[in-house]
Amino acid sequence: MEMLTGANPEVTLMRLNEAGVFGRFVPDFGRVVAQMQYDMYHVYTVDEHTIRAIGILKGIEESRLKQDHPVACSVIGEVQSLRVLYVSVLLHDIAKGRGGNHSEIGADIAIELGPRLGLNDWETETVSWLVRYHLLMSNTAFKRDIYDPKTIRDFVSVVQSPERLRLLLILTVADIRAVGPNVWNAWKAGLLRELYYRAQEEMTGGLPHERRGERIEQAKSRLRDMLAGWPADEIEKHLARGYPDYWLAFDTETLAHHAKFIRAAEARNLGLHIETRVEPERDVTEIVIYAQDHPGLFAKIAGAMALSGASVVDAKIITLANSMALDTFWIQDATDHAYASGDRLKRLTKRVEDALSGRLNAGRELAAAQTKALPSRTKVFKVPPWVLIDNKASDQHTVIEINGRDRPGLLHDLTSALTASGLQISSAHIATFGERVVDVFYVKDVFGLKIDREEKLDQLRQRLLEAISPGASESEAAKSAVREGKTTDTREGIEAAE
Repeated sequence: MEMLTGANPEVTLMRLNEAGVFGRFVPDFGRVVAQMQYDMYHVYTVDEHTIRAIGILKGIEESRLKQDHPVACSVIGEVQSLRVLYVSVLLHDIAKGRGGNHSEIGADIAIELGPRLGLNDWETETVSWLVRYHLLMSNTAFKRDIYDPKTIRDFVSVVQSPERLRLLLILTVADIRAVGPNVWNAWKAGLLRELYYRAQEEMTGGLPHERRGERIEQAKSRLRDMLAGWPADEIEKHLARGYPDYWLAFDTETLAHHAKFIRAAEARNLGLHIETRVEPERDVTEIVIYAQDHPGLFAKIAGAMALSGASVVDAKIITLANSMALDTFWIQDATDHAYASGDRLKRLTKRVEDALSGRLNAGRELAAAQTKALPSRTKVFKVPPWVLIDNKASDQHTVIEINGRDRPGLLHDLTSALTASGLQISSAHIATFGERVVDVFYVKDVFGLKIDREEKLDQLRQRLLEAISPGASESEAAKSAVREGKTTDTREGIEAAE
């Protein structure tokens, strides 16, 4: 424990590991020494990843990483036991390669190892909890709508205490940073930070769900104050455009920006208005599109962006009461940085305009591009397609999680399938882990309700499987998952934080 929590633990533990002592002293750790992870996401073996994560944790404790991780560096001084943090990082992946859910198996190992390492009962129990739920925060931040109140309530119901929230945040940051170069970016940092603050507010007496109407009125009131220079009737006309969900989906500054954006479009009588803004602090580019709403709008935009080499990492889809769509996309380039080149943004904007006007058939262009593309060496990696449909994750939406092998135009194909199924997309959350992609959509039917008929769900699942991998079937996907030791409940193969 003195070596683990002392000065420069990364170097000390690396030397112990290379000498073969570490695996002898902790036999469970010896089982992951030199264990490879065969995909395009993980760079290091399990033991090397673990030791690097401990080094990052030390950097957070000493505030050397304050510029990259201000919240983690701030809250680590508030945790009750640094030993809990260090042991949880040491053990979070200790059950990798044993089959089944490595988080659950690792939690059981932590119960046995805790007393041996000198931890008291509370510390041992907390380490076990952290190992069991070490993927919870990243999965929630990257694969769920953190602006949906139920997402926060469900997350808090598992975490339960501010202390666990602090510990989980720091463990999650260290884990992701230690995966490999270029895996961490400002976009992921922003999502984790926002989830942390929203969960903290919920735990410390934030506004309950029952006061939703009051929160909406407060949001409108704050917007009125920011638009004080407008004529009163024009302000009320704009407020009448938004449905209740819209006022809670964005902060006041963004709502005010939208109001001015829409006002400018209507002043110029524009049927299509597009704005691009680079956000250096989150390392993404925001694309706001104001256009006549119609089925397939998302798919056409996604296709145009794919043709331009832009990767959609998040999207918020809003339909206003005047039948116009106010869609916001956050995109990055192929290197996971903001899509910032002025010339490229102009070409992207032109492609979106052409796609929405009918001058460009994005689906046909993408299919042609894929036909001409050279064979990729990444095809050696097999990713079983899988579709999870959840009616409990949101109060108002059906949540669809789609797992599969990444390829150009996949988002276009998936959104086209959702549109063909008669669904409205409210938000989309895109995460890529090497060759593997996890796309999550919050959807409603044409009546604004969840999809609950089993027959409809089965048809939707099959249509999406076909979009992920033409010719695939659910039974084939299940067989592949079983062959690779994956479980349908925990999605062991889709591990965002590792």
